[in-house]
Amino acid sequence: MGRKKHCAQGIISNSFGIGKTVNNHMKRDQKTFRSMPSFAQLTWIREHLLIFLLFSTFGVLLPSDLSFADFSSKDSGVWRKLEPGLDLGFFAAPKKSILGDSLIRVLRADTRFFALKLLNSSASKTNKRYSVKKWVNQNSLVAGINASMYQKNQVSSVSFMKTGKHVNSTWLSKDKTILAFDPTEIKLSAVKLIDRECEDFSILRKQYATLVQSIRMVSCKGENVWSPSKRMWSTAAIGLDHQGRIMFIHVRSPYSTHELINMLLQLPINLKRAMYVEGGADAQLYINTGKEEHEFIGSYSTGSREHDENTFSRPIPNVLGLVRIKK
Repeated sequence: MGRKKHCAQGIISNSFGIGKTVNNHMKRDQKTFRSMPSFAQLTWIREHLLIFLLFSTFGVLLPSDLSFADFSSKDSGVWRKLEPGLDLGFFAAPKKSILGDSLIRVLRADTRFFALKLLNSSASKTNKRYSVKKWVNQNSLVAGINASMYQKNQVSSVSFMKTGKHVNSTWLSKDKTILAFDPTEIKLSAVKLIDRECEDFSILRKQYATLVQSIRMVSCKGENVWSPSKRMWSTAAIGLDHQGRIMFIHVRSPYSTHELINMLLQLPINLKRAMYVEGGADAQLYINTGKEEHEFIGSYSTGSREHDENTFSRPIPNVLGLVRIKK
């Protein structure tokens, strides 16, 4: 299969919008419909009705290259399988944004097939930063997303961050969530989103070699912990579902974080916990399986970049990546 490349704006204009998808199918098939035998007519109707029902029931926008053969699993129509253990989902936000496509994009990875990897510019002598796309392609990753917000020195995370013996930031802030992976024992969960309000981080920090602290979105009780606000921005976030699968979440259209969390909890993605990692033009998600390539970048931020025109993948110092687990 040839490589498919979609940037966020390309998807907006070329691939998504249920009305456009259905209309394109209808225009394509209009000439042949009259000559179809009755059984084929029924099949055609069932196929297009399925698209409509999926959209109206789940709020799902489907890519134009999604075939009806993909609707085979229990949650089909929501997720598209990229390869074993890796799924990409596109969801229409329950509330339309003031700008953009109002899509919530989620990459879901099964920890039996994929592991997390933290990459830091501070680990190199040059402290050089790269776009998420470049971080992924230079390090043979399958996907990547912002690891966290960073300080004015353009290198250090705003909160605690370490991997192995390398410490990017020693500052253990008041933020409640810490992403933990690279367990020290086989019996431990491969990935954990620690909630300091209901779990003892002083014990758990000894059980994982890589720790990334950031702002809690969904608590251990499954609650939205952000206060309502009029400020809004593009968002990148990390989540775990109830099966322990990793979620890289990207939303280019601006929403307040409180509003976005409520919508994430409404979607059929089985979200258990989530952590905010970046906002505005810096928010990035990049995927490259070798057969497919997708890049999603942020744009809007209240008070600084109040537009949906950004097409530049900004260099950032710290990235969370997905690597295939060799069997």
